[in-house]
Amino acid sequence: MTQQQDTLTAKLEELDRRFDQASEQMQDPAVASDRHKIVALSKEHARLEPLIGKWRAYKKLNDQWSQATGILEDPSADKDLKELAEMEVHDLKAAAQQAMEEVKGMLVMSDDLGIRSIMLEIRAGTGGEEAALFARDLANMYRHYSERRGWSFEVLSASGTDMGGLREIVINVKGDGSWSRLGYESGGHRVQRVPVTEAQGRVHTSAATVAVLPEPEDIEVAIDWDKDVLEHTSRAGGPGGQNVNKVESAIRLEHLPTGITVSMRDEKSQHKNRAKARRVLAARVFEHFQSQQNAAEAAARKAMIGSGDRSQRIRTYNFPQNRCTDHRLKGEGQEGANFNLERVIGGDMDELIDALVARDKAQRLSNLSLDAQ
Repeated sequence: MTQQQDTLTAKLEELDRRFDQASEQMQDPAVASDRHKIVALSKEHARLEPLIGKWRAYKKLNDQWSQATGILEDPSADKDLKELAEMEVHDLKAAAQQAMEEVKGMLVMSDDLGIRSIMLEIRAGTGGEEAALFARDLANMYRHYSERRGWSFEVLSASGTDMGGLREIVINVKGDGSWSRLGYESGGHRVQRVPVTEAQGRVHTSAATVAVLPEPEDIEVAIDWDKDVLEHTSRAGGPGGQNVNKVESAIRLEHLPTGITVSMRDEKSQHKNRAKARRVLAARVFEHFQSQQNAAEAAARKAMIGSGDRSQRIRTYNFPQNRCTDHRLKGEGQEGANFNLERVIGGDMDELIDALVARDKAQRLSNLSLDAQ
């Protein structure tokens, strides 16, 4: 066994024991009466169940392969038994290896796979109206991708321009894998194309920024809405700065401990705007504290996949060359890996995201081994 295999086995056996402990605790009447404990245990149990199921399946296959190998190496073994073992040994080895690869992936990505709801924020950057149109194109790209994956796609707020662009949009995407796949989209996105406003046919460069935040469940983020959050209300403005609402339906929330603010004015109802603003604020506060707690892990991921900061350019969309370049997937002498722009911008993003997932998974496995040294 290599050191990495030893480390993986020890980690998986530890999680196997923890899974059994969680199962037992969920049956304890004292725990069942504590809502917060039972919810936390249920989440942990649900997160570990597919991983432990696959781990136990691997161990069974590996035991069967070891038995078949032992029969082949035993000179006194029955001839018919040896023939049967010879027929099975290769298939068992292949099945065990495949199961272990799946176990590795599930182990290092299990935390991400457990998050089913995200906040996707897109803002137009440099480039004026063309940047706003590009921000709209990105929103449509994510909408089409969400449809392909069967995720729900809800626009929480949007600020548009006269030409149909978007200054800013906040979207809630919900479904299995939404965070584990779209979490890589945080950062700066650059577009190179001839804008619709360009009369000379010259290629311009514009930009938009994307932030992706996991939406926490109530138990994961503790916000005292009365003490920690300051609420401001105002009338929702219409085109040209008109106050089209006679009631103060627009909401601005300020989280005093962190200084994080959220504004929401899209709905005519103050209650609906408050509910949406609280969801976005909770996600931003959760991300703020998570980034502080996971500084070491975040630094390792930043080196491989990118920081996720809005200021870091992660991708270029070159329309004249029909090229989408992700700058985090750099090869020898390359600025990044290239993908078909038409497919990507149309929502066919799996090839690109699969490459990011594979690279991230390999780095996390490497970090797991380094942590054990």
